[in-house]
Amino acid sequence: MSRDYYIFQNGTLKRKENSLIFKMKSDQKDKKYIPVEDVDNVFCFGSVDLNKKLLTFLSQNKISVHFFNYYGFYTGSFYPREVNNSGMLYVEQVKHYTDNKKRTEIAKKIIDGASFNTYRNVRYYNSRGKDLDEYKEQISELRDKLDEQESPGQLMGIEGNIKERYYRSFNTIIDQEINFEKRVKRPPDNMINTLISYCNTLVYTTVLGEIYKTQLSPVVSYLHEPSQSRFSLSLDLAEIFKPLLADRIIFAMFNRNQITEDDFEEELNFLHLKEKAQKKIVSEYDSTLERTVKHKNLNRHVSYKHLIRLELYKLVKHLMGEKEYKPFKMWW
Repeated sequence: MSRDYYIFQNGTLKRKENSLIFKMKSDQKDKKYIPVEDVDNVFCFGSVDLNKKLLTFLSQNKISVHFFNYYGFYTGSFYPREVNNSGMLYVEQVKHYTDNKKRTEIAKKIIDGASFNTYRNVRYYNSRGKDLDEYKEQISELRDKLDEQESPGQLMGIEGNIKERYYRSFNTIIDQEINFEKRVKRPPDNMINTLISYCNTLVYTTVLGEIYKTQLSPVVSYLHEPSQSRFSLSLDLAEIFKPLLADRIIFAMFNRNQITEDDFEEELNFLHLKEKAQKKIVSEYDSTLERTVKHKNLNRHVSYKHLIRLELYKLVKHLMGEKEYKPFKMWW
């Protein structure tokens, strides 16, 4: 079974016959061989040199490579030539974007799933002794207003209000003193904002990698506006899975003291994670993706990562008029 590989060292990634080989810059004799059939995605956090021969090989084997800068911020992806194209699906995907009613319907379902999963997180910690009743009620009241919205823009406004209440609850959910006041993205200005940005990026790139394995186009979206510089469908679907794959990791690692103030460095007007902390988070994230749950419809255990693929298949069926899309909502 293929899996994701994460490279933090500086060095060179090359092709050697039917394998990938990584040579560390600090010690060229230190080599790691990776059978290509074992690779799903490659995440490059270190400074990694690539060549055309390798990129051709990666493309032939349908392997995406995601790049991050020195601070752990996402910079871009090598997205192989699409081989699962479907003209009919692409036409329907665009039609559902250009038709405001159809687009709003999908956007509403995405927000419904995402906000439900944030509500479940708040409810989970409330049932474990945290005083979160206020946030539960506020999120629930805002969710009730989703059906009234008539455009993606209006839905984004409700989503922003839900997230604002949700982020307020972090100060109670997390046992450490974090003084989290508001979400700041560019650049993240405190520990929580830095962690949210870092973990959200991991979710975004995982969703992108899963989209590549379907016939969906990653540039046609419904909640977020499509643009030239981003795979906006990944942003859409990532919203649904952030509460499960990003937020729960943040809560757990802070409350287990796996992440503390010592894991951050200040750089001008923002904070970034030290390499050691990035490795800890990536390890936790990778383990989370491999965690399994018994699917209530399939009646078998599936990994959290596979839940994303199933979500994409549901969207495909909706676009093709086969079955109405119902967003993933945590049932455990």
